[in-house]
Amino acid sequence: MGTQARTQRQQVSQGGRRGVLLVDDEPHVTKGLALMLRSEPYRVWTAHSADEALIALSAESVDILVTDEKMPGMSGSCLLAEVRRLHPSVVSLMLSGEATLDSAIRAINEGEVYRFFKKPVDRMELVAGIQSAIFVHDMICEIRRLRRENESKDRILRDLEARHPGITSLSVGDDGALILDGLV
Repeated sequence: MGTQARTQRQQVSQGGRRGVLLVDDEPHVTKGLALMLRSEPYRVWTAHSADEALIALSAESVDILVTDEKMPGMSGSCLLAEVRRLHPSVVSLMLSGEATLDSAIRAINEGEVYRFFKKPVDRMELVAGIQSAIFVHDMICEIRRLRRENESKDRILRDLEARHPGITSLSVGDDGALILDGLV
């Protein structure tokens, strides 16, 4: 993880702020992106390789990943695919100075990138993309929470049905009245 990431992590208390990880093999790019976000309510970390990014994702509470496509070693698309597998609630955005249709398709199909930006990116466009990605992140987390809640309630119902067969099913008469133990 870059020196800036360690320093920023030490200086900023978490306090409910959203975590944004910026990944680019060129330190001046991550520094510039971090400067664009300095007035925003985010905790910002930087990484200068896909490997550094994966370490940061395991160590920090990252909600949004912004990565370059063309990096030595693992490409941004491969990083996004790995992030999708290991950290499925992280929403990813991609930057590319050499955006091609093939790189955009790969990012969408392999990494399920939420937004694709061409370098140089406009500050307002980047901030709007991150804000929109945070909304998507929150919806993903809420859907997961509701699924867990549903699974818990389903287990309770199955347990109740096992102890008291028939308790979870209702019989309704032709007139719409509930039939209890054969009585109308």
